[in-house]
Amino acid sequence: MGAAVAERLGAEFLDGDSLHPQRNIDKMASGTPLNDEDRAPWLAEIGRRFMASNSALVIACSALKRAYRDIIRSADPSVVFVHLQGTRELLNERMNARPGHFMPASLLDSQLATLEPLQSDEAGLVVDIDQPVEKIVDDAFSALEGALS
Repeated sequence: MGAAVAERLGAEFLDGDSLHPQRNIDKMASGTPLNDEDRAPWLAEIGRRFMASNSALVIACSALKRAYRDIIRSADPSVVFVHLQGTRELLNERMNARPGHFMPASLLDSQLATLEPLQSDEAGLVVDIDQPVEKIVDDAFSALEGALS
């Protein structure tokens, strides 16, 4: 979805999973959730990528907590977060549809326990993912277009 939104915006796309240090990938692949200390260098790298970008950039990442989003935002205050919201069942279904991904669906509950929804003072929007992908992309694009103009 991030890649499709980036294409519609004429932006570069980067999957935040590609920025994880190998130790994080190994930890998740073994079924162990990441902690704040594990995530810190990854979040800092995401922030650096936004700061270094000379053009529009979309990065797909699980900035689950306000503190995580603040780390990214401190590197680039213009970042707008898109929170993709769905039921546990739908998220589990989508995770299981990612063959070969290093993060097993067994970590979903720990992710949901960590999740802090966007707060009213955060630049961001919520998009319901219980709809066709094209509609999700349209909703995200429309909201971002308004937020970025």
